[in-house]
Amino acid sequence: MATGPGDALERAHAREATLLPQPRETTAPPPSRETRVVARSLALAGLLLLLVAWSSGIGIPSDAVQIFGWLWLGTIAWNIEAHPREHLRFGRDWWVPMVLLVAYFYSRGLADELVPIPVSFQMPVTVDRWLFLGHLPTVELQQALCGHPCDPQSPARWFDRTFTWVYSTHFFLGLVLAVVLWMRNRVEWKRWMRRYVGINLSGLVVYVLYPMAPPWLAADEGYIHEELHRLTSRGWDGTGLGRFHLVLTGVGNPVAAMPSLHAGVAFLLAIYGIQRLRSAWRWALLAYPLVMSFALVYYGEHYVIDILAGAALAGVVVAGCSWSERIRGD
Repeated sequence: MATGPGDALERAHAREATLLPQPRETTAPPPSRETRVVARSLALAGLLLLLVAWSSGIGIPSDAVQIFGWLWLGTIAWNIEAHPREHLRFGRDWWVPMVLLVAYFYSRGLADELVPIPVSFQMPVTVDRWLFLGHLPTVELQQALCGHPCDPQSPARWFDRTFTWVYSTHFFLGLVLAVVLWMRNRVEWKRWMRRYVGINLSGLVVYVLYPMAPPWLAADEGYIHEELHRLTSRGWDGTGLGRFHLVLTGVGNPVAAMPSLHAGVAFLLAIYGIQRLRSAWRWALLAYPLVMSFALVYYGEHYVIDILAGAALAGVVVAGCSWSERIRGD
């Protein structure tokens, strides 16, 4: 049979191909096993019982290390039937932000000792009195809600417990959102962690440069002449529960009041939700920072000017992160 030049060329290409190294066949890794509903429910129920026992016997977890551990256990319980290597991804993804947050918590306790700057007592008192025509909101709220005179040892009312629970969400709500995003959308998880870590570290810088006393400390030092008490722990009375700090014991900073990160993170959470949700009900998220702010002022933890500074810091962090992500195309 006659052959043309095209056939000869094809045979030459075939011989050449046999002399070249052939790529090895690769197979994609098997997909992660989907956890069954029954197994997931049992695992989550067991974890909940363990958390209740821990909180009742030791105390409610209130620092980043403990919360990190419990949230990791939560992801394991959610995907209890996944391969063990899947659970290790949590530690690999989270170790950097967690190191930064733990460093923030420790540094926060030393912020007023890093730079020899006098603690500000009078400025926030003056500003709040100017904002409210000579009245201090903390004094007015305690007289209206705690009693006149206010007795810190009196039984807690329902709103005291409500405000205390809202106050306590500061320690874990931002990280709970982060875990949900980590499991659902890693890109959004990175965006939220930039904002969450960013606002904490930004607050730390201000604490170093401008140590400021909260209302309860200013009253103890004689800068506020009206009766004023620190009522933050009042809502825990009668519950039988306390808070346990694994890394914060003895590392508190009583003059890290400006800005209020309790208020700032609450506003950050609300802004983040409002930007990403589409329902008209998303604006109801603003109730969270407003209730948080009310509790902070009522309990004597912060002035109104601290709240406004915290909200402003949240806005600056959101704007800065959004600008940076647009520049990088994230």
